[in-house]
Amino acid sequence: MNPVHALLLADLAADLPVAVRSQRLVETLRLHFGCGAVALLRLDGEGELLRPVAVDGLTSDALGRRFAIKEHPRLAAILQRREVTCFHHDSGLPDPYDGLVIERAGEPLHVHDCMGVALDLEGQRWGVLTLDALTVGTFDEAMQLELAQLQPLVEAAVRVSRLELALRAAAQQSAGALAAGGAASREEGEIVGQSEAIAHLLHELQVVADSELPVLLLGETGVGKELFAHRLHRLSRRARGPMVHVNCAALPESLAESELFGHVRGAFSGAVGDRPGRFEAAEGGTLFLDEVGELPLAIQAKLLRTLQNGEIQRLGADQPRKVNVRVIAATNRSLREQVRDGAFRADLYHRLSVYPIPIPPLRERGSDVLLLAGRFLELNRARLGLRSLRLSAAAEEALRSYPWPGNVRELEHVISRAALKAVSRGAARTDIVTLAPELLDLDPSVLPSAPPGAAPLPPAAAGSLRQQVEACQRQAIHEALAAHQGHWAAAARALGLDASNLHKLARRLGLKAAGRPAATITTPPTAAAS
Repeated sequence: MNPVHALLLADLAADLPVAVRSQRLVETLRLHFGCGAVALLRLDGEGELLRPVAVDGLTSDALGRRFAIKEHPRLAAILQRREVTCFHHDSGLPDPYDGLVIERAGEPLHVHDCMGVALDLEGQRWGVLTLDALTVGTFDEAMQLELAQLQPLVEAAVRVSRLELALRAAAQQSAGALAAGGAASREEGEIVGQSEAIAHLLHELQVVADSELPVLLLGETGVGKELFAHRLHRLSRRARGPMVHVNCAALPESLAESELFGHVRGAFSGAVGDRPGRFEAAEGGTLFLDEVGELPLAIQAKLLRTLQNGEIQRLGADQPRKVNVRVIAATNRSLREQVRDGAFRADLYHRLSVYPIPIPPLRERGSDVLLLAGRFLELNRARLGLRSLRLSAAAEEALRSYPWPGNVRELEHVISRAALKAVSRGAARTDIVTLAPELLDLDPSVLPSAPPGAAPLPPAAAGSLRQQVEACQRQAIHEALAAHQGHWAAAARALGLDASNLHKLARRLGLKAAGRPAATITTPPTAAAS
């Protein structure tokens, strides 16, 4: 049996987490074909997007990108055929990974050879597998035939992963939540992140979603509270009902009662007819009260009555009306302090905060910043009609170290502004456009300063560019291991790498022999590569 077939079959039989199974798949294929990068992408967004599930050999932000099929003719061509599709160096179609393959340290090089194959599950198109190389002639006829023979095994791996996900969902969700599972899975790609903080948050949302409890989302401006409120709704038994969003900060005090609870004809000057409010509009579904701390005290009392009794009373009406609505509230303020200061009712606070969920700020999400940056880079690449838009290594480091007071919203604006600056300064739309740190225009007043007594950065190692890059990589690995007491998995997370990729890199740099524990590393961090 062909060795790669044996490896893929062994992984099919193994009990592996879904993410690990997918990552092992692309790593095995990249090693077997000796190419620069392999990516597994699934159709998403009603079949209009391709979302990376696992990649090997692409930049750190690749998993966060979403590839619109209409913007990428090579991906569209692969999707249209069942057979292997190959694009050689003289193809006139741009490659979606131009500048993103990291085979040569930091160089924004064009992909020269590309081949891919569409993947089907149960007779329907699921996604694609792509392989890219920087060397002309990498994918000859023999390699194309080999990929065609491996296609059924790749599809089997995808099928096993999907079945495992379905079984876990069936074990965790009630029948009501399962009825809405299709909508939830289609929208899952909206939340981008793999950090421990975001994984914990998503677990909490899963736990509380199917209850009828009010939920209070707590977080700084720009963390995406509305996004997580929508996820709660989609995972709940009310997913088939409406989701009504009310921005409490934008409600004028004179109109707030009418907007929330409705009014009857003649209730006030200009009320020429009966009008239902937002609570009635959300009947059978969810009402999302964003910035709930901005509600006037008089309205807070009426909201409390609704939460207690399930009743609303239209402005000017004599009789209350029953409503069946779940309330999700959000705020960037400390409601405890507002209660103490008399600006928010204590009884309403306790009623709303039955299940408070803090949303982590971007600075606590580690390398999620690069995944999110990848998504915004791809959006701006398409918006500006660029062939490729990427970050330099220094720009990636700047994004990692910045504290992001404006969170995800600020990151989106930073990437959009930098892309516009690059174009305005003469970047051609046919080039691989690389964003340098100075284009990011990060606020220097909030940049972290070195703590007292911090050691200065080591001087640049002598030698070629490759030797200096490898010296910096050794230094980064040593520092990450020291910070995490020699724990390789934790160090990998801190560096934004898959643990297996960190082990491979360490071995290549001479830091870790096969099977040798981390404690025996003796190579000096600034030693040049042999």
